[in-house]
Amino acid sequence: SHDITCTRKVRLANGREVSALDIQSEYLQRALRFAETRGLSPEEKEALDAWEHAVTAIERDPFSLDRGCDWVIKHNLIEHYRERHGLALSDPRIALVDLQYHDINRSRGLFYRLQDRGLVDRVCDDAEIDLATDQAPQTTRARLRGDFIRKAKEKKRDYTVDWVHLKLNDQAQRTVLCKDPFKAHDERVEKLIESL
Repeated sequence: SHDITCTRKVRLANGREVSALDIQSEYLQRALRFAETRGLSPEEKEALDAWEHAVTAIERDPFSLDRGCDWVIKHNLIEHYRERHGLALSDPRIALVDLQYHDINRSRGLFYRLQDRGLVDRVCDDAEIDLATDQAPQTTRARLRGDFIRKAKEKKRDYTVDWVHLKLNDQAQRTVLCKDPFKAHDERVEKLIESL
């Protein structure tokens, strides 16, 4: 977030120095080569094209992605707000704009206000979003989270969930750590759900 050019170099564990853009470009080239050797579904082709478009645009002018790249959209919103009100970046009102941008309530979130005004591009519609909130992808740990949340709500249990932790907030303080994002089945989670 401190390098809006995406070109600042960082040292990798192997000593090589690369930028975020270098890393994305390298992975993109590998994905493009892989795509040449097998057929892609329409969704995979669309995702690969969008990725290539984003990497190319960031190389030339990151701010040309002002309708489709989240950090560019938020940066522009904050900068316009600062200019309009003569505020420093350290002003607490800027921190509030930052938080309000990410509010997922569709009636309050600033991203949704931009979307309603046609100022940002969409990749899916509201119906697809609503469906995704109830039906997690079945091939990732999101399935584990979704199953756990559904059952905990059904049993009226107090719980906490983040990207990797599933936790029952009772006397036992039972927590399961799910590190692998591609693991859709886990005996530990199944046992935790059964214990509800």
